[in-house]
Amino acid sequence: MRINFNVPPYTGRELEYIRQAVEAQKICGDGEFTARCNKWLVDRTGAKEALLTTSCTHATEMSALLLGIREGDEIIMPSYTFVSTANAFVLRGGVPVFVDIRPDTMNIDENRIEAAITDRTRAIAVMHYAGVACEMDAIMDIAQRHHLAVVEDAAQAILCTYKGRALGAIGDLGNYSFHETKNLSCGEGGAILMRDDTYADQAVIVREKGTNRTLYRMGRVDKYSWIAPGSSWLPSELNAAYLYAQMEMADEMNARRLRLWAQYHEAFADLADAGKIERPTIPAECVHNAHMYYIKCRDEAERAGLIRYLRDHDILPASHYVPLHSAAAGLRYSRFHGEDEWTTRESLRLLRLPMYYTLTDEDQEEVILRVKEYYHAA
Repeated sequence: MRINFNVPPYTGRELEYIRQAVEAQKICGDGEFTARCNKWLVDRTGAKEALLTTSCTHATEMSALLLGIREGDEIIMPSYTFVSTANAFVLRGGVPVFVDIRPDTMNIDENRIEAAITDRTRAIAVMHYAGVACEMDAIMDIAQRHHLAVVEDAAQAILCTYKGRALGAIGDLGNYSFHETKNLSCGEGGAILMRDDTYADQAVIVREKGTNRTLYRMGRVDKYSWIAPGSSWLPSELNAAYLYAQMEMADEMNARRLRLWAQYHEAFADLADAGKIERPTIPAECVHNAHMYYIKCRDEAERAGLIRYLRDHDILPASHYVPLHSAAAGLRYSRFHGEDEWTTRESLRLLRLPMYYTLTDEDQEEVILRVKEYYHAA
């Protein structure tokens, strides 16, 4: 397509930093660039500890392991999320318990969580859709009263806040993604954040194959050995070098995306006022990062027609998640609590438009023009 849905971010410094990592003869991970990335995350979020991982999926799997999820434990989460949010717990024998979303933000409906709690519930896993925060005060209050852990799937939420607090650092554990579709990227990568000391030392161990090798390199133990179950979730130093080049320019890149988001939002105000589409809602207490711009069509058929129209004009849009409770694995490994009032309905209407750091104003104007053409002709 002439205008793609996504183009991975690139600042121009990545190859130089990779060269420096190679010349330092330390490319297997936990070198200088990994340390810089971890520090950047701590400094920008206020988390007690942050560790780069090989993906957000693996960071979430680490979270499930750190929480000690076992066979039959229940984890409350939205069905409208990426498969990894559920998979991480299913791999430990956990049972995802889905509750409905809010149609305004597409996030888990905080008012439906408490009714889904049973004596087997161990955690609440929230996902901040499009970098817009869930109602974390209400969710943390529920978790505290019922002695539950909170895991934030903040894959889309780097540099986002809720009432001034960084997403990913509000719950007990938070997980970021640096996949090529994310605002900051190293192709495949992620991070796990810890709000306090509760899981910090254990996270270092499970990330390094269940050994205390990292603590050994830090001089905190005199030899390293197998301590606990774990896996190889430590990313290459080359990935960290690539990522750090973007962290250095994160504010500039974020500002550009926010400007593109605002231009979309303003351009589609007339269609929204006419009742032809719905635009994203950003609650007053939330600061987002323009991870995506989406519109909601009237129904699935209208969305399919718009997708075809844009593709015919060399523009690639994208729908998003198929609700997990309706998938084959969801039917087998999970259950939905309460009524699916909004999850399926809203998922069938949502359409994401091209959004990336290097999207030009001219290409964005073309996207806007074609969307308006479709609705004026419809």
